[in-house]
Amino acid sequence: MSGSIPMNDPASPSGRIAWPVPDPHLPSGVHPALAAATRAAVTAFRAARETYDRAQLAEKVQEGADGTPTMRLDILVDTAIAEVVNAHRINLLSEELGHIDNGSAVTLVTDPVDGTANAASGVPLSAFAGVIAVDGVPTEALTCWLDTGRCWHTVAGQPSPYRTNGRTELDGAAVSLLRPQQHIADAWWRVATRAARIRILSTSCLEAVLVAEGSTDAFADAGSDTHRIVDLAAAMVTVPAAGGAVIDVHGRPLEIDPDLTRRWSGVVAATPQLAEELAETIRGTEEQ
Repeated sequence: MSGSIPMNDPASPSGRIAWPVPDPHLPSGVHPALAAATRAAVTAFRAARETYDRAQLAEKVQEGADGTPTMRLDILVDTAIAEVVNAHRINLLSEELGHIDNGSAVTLVTDPVDGTANAASGVPLSAFAGVIAVDGVPTEALTCWLDTGRCWHTVAGQPSPYRTNGRTELDGAAVSLLRPQQHIADAWWRVATRAARIRILSTSCLEAVLVAEGSTDAFADAGSDTHRIVDLAAAMVTVPAAGGAVIDVHGRPLEIDPDLTRRWSGVVAATPQLAEELAETIRGTEEQ
């Protein structure tokens, strides 16, 4: 395990996050650029933790490619990934830096730190997620849980090492949701009252792979149109290969698009039947 344990910074009331960041446990056969990007993301994440305190990690330092403020932690990790992409002469589509076109048919689609608010606060629920897309078609995905080094890797068209739990019904299910907001309160509550367990982990990419491996039944955005394609791209490869489904609440196609202003209300579920029932419940169109 790499990384030292820094002492709390006495100059900061919150201090630094005093826990080491392990190297990623990369399986064999990962695309070289995806493997290198994962290692670069973890290395930059570790260095940021060792250098900055919580307030500095969370500081909004610029505007991201999607038009939302970017935390310092995000841009440090994303910049390291961009260096890898340029070295491999492939394209990049990233939450913070947007689209970098190196004239390649291959694009790395990445969320450098999914769950940045968790990561900057010291909550150990954040992930790097990367997808190799060829001519806009996602072909390979890797999600790395940054605080543990655990990685989930899937190649489209090849047998998956993961399998969902096969749940088909919402009633009694364990569902992760994005946080409740006033304008989606009714939809959020419709799901919550039917599920047996609700979790709010605040890291969509990690929640999606937990569905893929059968640890939970589903994850959904209850209609707030929060997700960009970088939030869903890894799930689009990993979850269907494990027997599940990834859809939009309103039936909009999920597409690798450099326009990061496009948003979706993503639903990730153990089966297509559960995904459709969740979407119907969120829309309020389920049978009465």
